[in-house]
Formats: sequence, structure tokens, C-alpha cells
Amino acid sequence: MSATLLDGIVAHSVTTPRLTANVLERAGEGVPVVFVHGNVSSAQFYMPTMLALPAGVRALAIDLRGFGDSETLPVDATRGLRDFADDVISVLDALGVDRFHVVGWSMGGGVTMQLMLDHAARIESVTLESPVSPYGFGGTHGPGGTPNDAVGAGVGGGAANPEFVKRLQDGDTSDDPQVSPRAVYRSAYVKHPENVPNEDLWVESMLSTKVGDDNYPGDSAATELWPGFAAGTRGILNTMAPAYCNLSGIADLPVKPRVLWIRGVDDAIVSDTSFFDINYLGQLGVIPGWPGDEVAPAQPMVTQTRAVLERYRAGGGSYTELAWDDCGHGPHLDKPAEFDAALAQHIRG
Repeated sequence: MSATLLDGIVAHSVTTPRLTANVLERAGEGVPVVFVHGNVSSAQFYMPTMLALPAGVRALAIDLRGFGDSETLPVDATRGLRDFADDVISVLDALGVDRFHVVGWSMGGGVTMQLMLDHAARIESVTLESPVSPYGFGGTHGPGGTPNDAVGAGVGGGAANPEFVKRLQDGDTSDDPQVSPRAVYRSAYVKHPENVPNEDLWVESMLSTKVGDDNYPGDSAATELWPGFAAGTRGILNTMAPAYCNLSGIADLPVKPRVLWIRGVDDAIVSDTSFFDINYLGQLGVIPGWPGDEVAPAQPMVTQTRAVLERYRAGGGSYTELAWDDCGHGPHLDKPAEFDAALAQHIRG
């Protein structure tokens, strides 16, 4: 595909020793702001935010492997989110970018935390927008991210809705209210889709997701534990399985960039009651056979993030949490003026 661009945004193809990546840019000078998109999306989602940055600020948004117009390469989930983070830093190295501000949304927030673990000394500031928990997505409990079991039951590639995966693969742009990408965008990405412009652009971005066991959603493994599947070793959803993803070490970094955490109170995806957490859906009775809270508790995603950031602060770092009412998973879409102002203030320091 060739992404539809807003006026003021240009696209570059950047080849590194790791991959050929598509990079969107808003021209400017000085330390750039680097945007890392989330799952089932692309750099396109951040174009309005890039354009809203203060005059003269350079902005870069990188399509992760298997998304947008970047190269489609296998994702080794046993490295957690490090395949993506290593790709991002390789692009910045190729562009000659040493220091940078970084903004990560959802899964991209996890990629951003991995960048903190590996390259904190290069980061001016961090903005986490509705980030995945530092302990991954699903399969843990308590503020400290204790695994529910030894195999990662109910997490990873098997958690994706097969019909939604098929709709992505087929390039479905319909407004079928069940599992079309457009319906998922309207019900899960934002709280008020009727107020958010450029919906066709966001659906186009979602449909750039490459489908397969090595990409989205990834493979899965069978288990006797409910609900019958566990994390595989390949593909995107498995990168956030707790067996491979633990980013809580950011609390112990010797160098701690300033952190701004922005989230929507009505987030349906990253929440202490996430409608994408198999165990929470079992608790609600949506998925039958749930074995109970002692065996398969829902993941307190926001609580876990706050606990890690409190340790970050206690260790000499700083963070600010902004939780906005009447706002969903994409605060930069639901409340763009507030998001743009908060981000501009944060990068100014």
C-alpha cells in the first residue's frame, strides 16, 4: 500500500541493517519527537498530532515491521517487544538522530519502555499514551504482575477473533457492526467516533496490518488450562505475553527520562477491566467455562503501570499521569487539543 498523507507530512523509505522502514516526517529542527504507533495501526494515526506540534519541531513517525509501508518481516515473540524497539533505533541511527523525545501508543508504549531499557541515555522525554502494562497483555494479576500460571493460558495469538483477522486480510472497509475493522475502531479505539475526523484514514491504517503467524496475530499453543490456548513464539500478540514481556525494569534505570502518562478513563483495551482480556471476558460470562478468579483473574493493567511508575519516581525519576474522562483508547484522537497541549508542554520540559 501507499499511505494517504495529510498536507505537511512527507514519507521516506529508510533502509537499515535490520529492515527497510517507512518513516513519516513533519519537517523541523533540533531534537525530534519520535512517534511509535500501536497494534493494528500505523504511523498514519499520528499525523494530526505531528502537525500540531509547535512550529519548528521536527516529528518522525515510524511504521513498525509488518505495519504500514514498512517491510514485512517475521516477529520473534520470544524477544518480547525488542524486535520492534531494535528496528526503531536502527532507523534513528540511519537518520543520524542521537537524542530524541518519544511518544508511544498502546503496544507502542511497550516498545517505548523497551527503548527506555536499552537506550535511556538517548531519550529526552517519554510520553506513554494508553500503554500496554509493563507486564504485557493478559495473564498476570496484582500490581506486581504475578503470572497466573506457568504456560500463559489465554494470552497471545490465540486471543484474536478469527473473523476480525479475516476481515483485516480481506481489506474490509465496511461498517458491519460486528467485527469489521471500522466497527472495532468505533467501539474500541475512541470513545466518540462521531467527533473524530478522518475515519477512512484510520481504517486504511488498520488495514495495513500484515496478517499471519509471523505477524498479526501470531501463532498459539494448546494447553489443558482454560480457555485451551497459550502463547506461541511468533507474531505480534505473543510479544506481549508475560513469558516474554516484562518491562518493569524501567523503575531501576540509572538514567530516568521524564515520563508523561496519558490515558482515557473509558479505555476499552488497556484497563483494569479490559474487554480484550480473555479472563475479564470469562468473568463477564462472554466466554464460557471461566474457572474463577483464583485460577484466571483479570489483569489490572492500569494499576500495574501506576505501580511501576511509582517505583520509577521513588528511584529518582518523575512522571505525570493525566486521566481524562469521556475518553477512550486514543486520547490524541478523542481529545486532540488537550493532548497536543500536554505533549507540547512536556517536550518543552
